[in-house]
Amino acid sequence: MSDTTVTKVNAGTSRQGDQGQIHLASGKDVSMRLWRDRAPTDNKPPSSHDYEVVGYVIAGRAELEIEGRTVTLEAGDSWVVPRGATHRYRILEPLTAVEATAPPEEKGGQDG
Repeated sequence: MSDTTVTKVNAGTSRQGDQGQIHLASGKDVSMRLWRDRAPTDNKPPSSHDYEVVGYVIAGRAELEIEGRTVTLEAGDSWVVPRGATHRYRILEPLTAVEATAPPEEKGGQDG
């Protein structure tokens, strides 16, 4: 039997994470979060996670450093951070982006 569950989430009333992210819909295998108007940063330490991230830049610019390479992300760009990859983001201009994580990042006890 297939799962026919439907979930609607309003970003205006969603839970905010400890780094300012807004938690959107979350299913069994994937979750989505919104980073809205994130201020420029240049001191975020590298990290790695036990989930894969795919993202899309709605507005602004950032650099993604991953495994020794740097890519610039601008409005209209999307990206992938493989599970376990050491990476960091440097926000160059106020950034709005949406990310999906698989498995859901909040199910692993991580809120980053």
